[in-house]
Amino acid sequence: MKVLLWVVFPYLCLTILVGGVIWRYKYDKFGWTTRSSQLYENRILRWGSPLFHVGVIMVLFGHIGGLLVPKAWTEAVGITEHIYHLSAVFIGTVAGLCTLIGLSILVLRRRLTGPVFAATTKNDKAMYLVLLGVIVLGLLATLKANVAGDGYDYRETISPWFRSLFYLRPDPDIMAGVPVSFQFHILAAFALFAFWPFTRLVHAFSAPIGYLTRPYVVYRSRDTRPGLRPSRPGWEGPPRAPTAGGSPTRSRR
Repeated sequence: MKVLLWVVFPYLCLTILVGGVIWRYKYDKFGWTTRSSQLYENRILRWGSPLFHVGVIMVLFGHIGGLLVPKAWTEAVGITEHIYHLSAVFIGTVAGLCTLIGLSILVLRRRLTGPVFAATTKNDKAMYLVLLGVIVLGLLATLKANVAGDGYDYRETISPWFRSLFYLRPDPDIMAGVPVSFQFHILAAFALFAFWPFTRLVHAFSAPIGYLTRPYVVYRSRDTRPGLRPSRPGWEGPPRAPTAGGSPTRSRR
């Protein structure tokens, strides 16, 4: 069971993640989109979307630092375990709450706004459910271990196991002493990775980096070249009737 949960299942989910992203990009480029619903409703979206995305980015960088950076490296630059622990718990809790509140707003918006709910697919509903489960389990594990309990240093167990997956030398015995709340959070996160390529979350792999270097869009006003009828600024009324001299007159511009 240890090998199945902490070796087979993670590698299976990561394989589906990589293979699914490649397949989606090759065969479903037109479906590689968030299917934005901003045209249907914008007022609530302006609150929920920034909260969710800022929270997710903070959570992502926190996990990268905690799982991929060895504990010895942070201590070598003068960051003690106590300082790291306090910072990680405080920032992680704030980031998790921002993500949870933002996602809750987005889910309620989809449920209570008729046009947005009509555009929500079964795939979207399943994605929101799995994503919400991962966030809630992560917050519960953090609060249970560090607020209700005496604290838990996951960098001595979970982080070495996670890095061992990429060394191709996984050690499932490390996860034997990890609290159950953290275990559920990790398994749910890997399940989300496997589900990721087949949902709207795939747009996270297509950051608009080219936007920073693309040329400006130039807008030009209509020029008055010879032979073109000059444009009139506003309504000037119809042309006047011919006068005694025989030629029609128009109002001056």
